[in-house]
Amino acid sequence: MSPMGIRLSPLGLAVFCLIGVGVIYHLYAGVISNRLAAFRQIRTVDLRDLLAVSVEAAVLGGTEVKKVREENNLNEKSKGKTKEGVNELLTLGDLQSHRKMFNLISNTFPEVTVNSEEHDNTVDKAAAWSRVIPTDILDKIEGGKDVPADSVTVWIDPLDATQEYTENLVKFVTTMVCVAVDGKAVIGVIHVPFTGFTAWAFVGQGSNMSPRSSYSVSPPKAIVSRSHSGKVKGVVLEAFGNSTTLIEAGGAGYKVLSLLEMPSSETSSMDQADIYIHVTFIKKWDICAGAALLSALGGHMTTLKGEDIDYSGTPVNEGGLVASVGVDHEALIKKLEPEKH
Repeated sequence: MSPMGIRLSPLGLAVFCLIGVGVIYHLYAGVISNRLAAFRQIRTVDLRDLLAVSVEAAVLGGTEVKKVREENNLNEKSKGKTKEGVNELLTLGDLQSHRKMFNLISNTFPEVTVNSEEHDNTVDKAAAWSRVIPTDILDKIEGGKDVPADSVTVWIDPLDATQEYTENLVKFVTTMVCVAVDGKAVIGVIHVPFTGFTAWAFVGQGSNMSPRSSYSVSPPKAIVSRSHSGKVKGVVLEAFGNSTTLIEAGGAGYKVLSLLEMPSSETSSMDQADIYIHVTFIKKWDICAGAALLSALGGHMTTLKGEDIDYSGTPVNEGGLVASVGVDHEALIKKLEPEKH
């Protein structure tokens, strides 16, 4: 054999190739890893855009809710019973609204976690944001409010107050969207389908709502659930006295709006309350939007023990709630003394 000739066996050739691949891998693995990390880091969402989409979704869902009710085509069925033994109803209005709202938000922000009260496999890939930002949002909120997409959880209630919806008590009905960032309610939208009014808020940035000029808590007007009340009446009367006015109403969204200054066009159909109390389990899609609205206006929504509610993870809030604005929230908590109940 020539002294310059090198002949590799098949095994040697294989080992040589593996060594070469290993060298290349080590050279480029770090580069690839860094580029993937950079790609993940730029997956952000502008919260002003998400607010605009949330408003559009709530209005679209509300259109479906109103249409089904006016056509009297509810097709209602039971989803089961609550812990209080109350039937949880599902109607065509719930489903049609869910499909519009869920698909619009999911298609626009596919990297964001979206939780809805309803579950349906109907996919509408054509559902797309109009790219229109309402004028009142443009006037009050600047763009560029970017946050990591994986820090965002969206909660949708396609039809709040379904029980009342089936009874044609439509003033209680709302559609709601809430955006939570790292578990804190940051954006809240509550749309009233049968009047067309939409309340929105972005915590720390602005809102189209405001508190009323005065509230009373000696005694208060307390708004409570008419269909999922549990022991709330006894709890409220024991805490604030027998002269307390109890307002029974449907829908968590409606109850939050009852605490706020409403446009004159809405006041004739709205109750006015000073505080909102709930003592049984309640789902986060029911309360997250209201929590954001109140927080943006200097108010509070906490558990009965005064704890902040985490709007991520499980959909169930087990600690009841106290909601207020314009009053001493800590004083309300002390009067309620939940450990007694």
